Amino acid sequence: MATVQELSNFLAQVERRAFKQVAYAVRDDHAALDIVQDAMLKLAENYSSRPPAEYPMLFQRILQNTMKDFWRRQKVRNLWTTLFSSFGSGSEDDDEVDILETLESDDYDDADEPQAQLEQKQTIAIIEEALQKLPARQREAFIMRYWEDMDVAETASAMGCSEGSVKTHCSRAVHSLALMLEKHDLTKRVLEKKEGRDESGT
Repeated sequence: MATVQELSNFLAQVERRAFKQVAYAVRDDHAALDIVQDAMLKLAENYSSRPPAEYPMLFQRILQNTMKDFWRRQKVRNLWTTLFSSFGSGSEDDDEVDILETLESDDYDDADEPQAQLEQKQTIAIIEEALQKLPARQREAFIMRYWEDMDVAETASAMGCSEGSVKTHCSRAVHSLALMLEKHDLTKRVLEKKEGRDESGT
C-alpha cells in the first residue's frame, strides 16, 4: 500500500511528461492541462491504496481513457453547428439520410475564452441529458455513429438491423435532439455563433 508521500512523489514525477504527451495529442495546452489533472485526480481517488509499482500502468490507462472521453466530447461539441444546419435545411421525411455522411468539418475553437468554456460544459450537459430521453434504438444508433465513430455497416451489424434502419434511427435522433435542445435555446445559440463567424470570416 502506498503512502500519501509516495503518491505525491509519483504524480510530481509524471506530471510534466504526461502534459507533453497529451498536449501533443490534443494540440491544446489548456485542454491538456485539464486532462492531466483529471487523470491525476482519478488515480488519487480510486487507486491511492495500490502499490506504488502499479502506478505507472494505472496512470497511463487512466490518462488514455480520459483523452478518449475528451475526444468524444470534442467531436460532439464541434459537430453540433453542422448538425443543426443540416437539420434546418432538411425534411423530417428524410429518414434514410445519415447526416454524418454529409458533414463538413467545423474548425472554430473558443477554448481560450472562459465564457466559451463555461458554455461548452453547459452544452455538453444539456446534450447528454437530451440523449437519455431518446428512444433506446435511436440513442444506440446515434452514439455508435457520432460518439464511437462506427460506420453505417458496423452499426447495423452491432444493432442487428439494416443499414437503412440505422440511417432512419440517426435521422430521427437528430430531429428529436434538435427539438429538445431548442427548449434550452441551444440551437439558436449555436447557429448564431456560426453566423457570426461566417460574417467575420473566421
